[in-house]
Amino acid sequence: MTRRALLNSQKKRMTAYRKAKAEGRHPEMATRVYNRCQLCGRRHGYMRFFGICRICFRELANKGEIPGVRKSSW
Repeated sequence: MTRRALLNSQKKRMTAYRKAKAEGRHPEMATRVYNRCQLCGRRHGYMRFFGICRICFRELANKGEIPGVRKSSW
């Protein structure tokens, strides 16, 4: 499967999971829900606060496209 297909299937699982939680039911297969990077679809190295993986975060931070983030030096 391509990453785009994985992202789409993950979105379907997340909506079903959230819907079940909102209705007060125990969601089916809750362990299969995982976070993916919104840009590239990577599953590991995910930064929950930004919603992207560490690699995409680093690229965007170096370009200055993430407000409030700058390269540290000490």
